[in-house]
Amino acid sequence: MSTGSAERSWCVVVPHHATGARLARHRLADELTGLVPAALLADLVAVLAELVGNAVRHADPLPGGVVRVAWRLRTTERGPSVQLRVTDGDSGAGPRIRVASPDAVDGRGLHIVSGLSSRWGVDRDGLGQSVWAEFDPAGSHRPDLVAAG
Repeated sequence: MSTGSAERSWCVVVPHHATGARLARHRLADELTGLVPAALLADLVAVLAELVGNAVRHADPLPGGVVRVAWRLRTTERGPSVQLRVTDGDSGAGPRIRVASPDAVDGRGLHIVSGLSSRWGVDRDGLGQSVWAEFDPAGSHRPDLVAAG
């Protein structure tokens, strides 16, 4: 029985603008279609849209007016594991889950991230902040994301 795994990584920059989320979603979908199950890809696209959208709305851009978007795909016998990472220029406040009333038009983005991913968090360094989300089939609440054996 083989215990090998394969890993691939991508890193792109998108404008610190509403179009950045659309560009990031399309690039992610183009690169991962056929490499991960369709249900996982749909979750990845939704979470990436939230993370980039939050960076555009709530944080400063990186130098050059951009947001850095990266993802890493690791394929193992258990199935695909993916990490998304969105890096911006920080805003000082940092992302946090809010309580949104049923009538609120926003405030649910990190609930979506938390609900679809296995885990998420924030890393800071001297240049900005990275908000990341991981999707691990072994820790997922979604059995359809685990590769059929």
